[in-house]
Amino acid sequence: MRILVTAATGTVGRVVVDRLLAAGRTVRALTRNPDGAGLPGAAEVVAGDLTDADAVERALEGVDHAYLVPGVVDLDASRLFADRAARAGVRRIVTLTSSAVTVRRPGNHETLHRAEQAVEAAVPEWTHVRPGEFAVNRLDFWGPSIRAENVVRNAFPDAIGVPIHEADIAEVAVAALVEDGHAGRAYTLSGPEALSHRRQAAAIGEGLGREIRFEALTYGQARRAYIEAGLPMEIAEYVLSYQAEYAEEPPEVSPDVERVLGRPGRTLARWAADHAADLG
Repeated sequence: MRILVTAATGTVGRVVVDRLLAAGRTVRALTRNPDGAGLPGAAEVVAGDLTDADAVERALEGVDHAYLVPGVVDLDASRLFADRAARAGVRRIVTLTSSAVTVRRPGNHETLHRAEQAVEAAVPEWTHVRPGEFAVNRLDFWGPSIRAENVVRNAFPDAIGVPIHEADIAEVAVAALVEDGHAGRAYTLSGPEALSHRRQAAAIGEGLGREIRFEALTYGQARRAYIEAGLPMEIAEYVLSYQAEYAEEPPEVSPDVERVLGRPGRTLARWAADHAADLG
């Protein structure tokens, strides 16, 4: 069996590649820059992306199962992939979309939901993996101040989040790729704990073995801090809009990681320990 992994150098995709290879599977990776990808030598690498029909066709040749990360705004690329997968005789596709599809968050779910529907129409077996907020995003948002000052600064100190470790997302996707019994299912993924921003800072400190303080910011101060940390303004606004929503409508802990993997998801403290080198 040959499995294609798109977005193979992404936060989740790289772990998917590693886990599949560790399980003895034949892996083909689609990436824009094979020379700089740093992928394991055991992976077959194809140059290109989802907008390149020729590259997609080359990548899908002889593939049985595929892992697809649809573009947030590029529905045509997802439809192209689904069409070429059907022509190539791909039997199973696992998509990585977002929990926004589950909750139908306006302005965030529409394109991803249509991408899921394109996949459903194209192959006999499909599974949708829908994670919520990634714990790893904290490296961009909070990493600089943690490394420099052992402090987290953020708006909405009591807003609840359920950040998930990227390895748990990858392992659910791998299970859906290689095991039977997941076809026709959509898994909404979260971390195992609902934590306020204050508690998240404390959990990161627990994982790092040192105290991490929390300092509350206004919305405007948080936006400025994100931009100064290197985030584009529109991304800073996007992240803060989620946090504002969570302050009023807290997300829930989903049981799907444990259902699929047979164990609880990794905690935020575990995530911080796994990223200790990144957090100083």
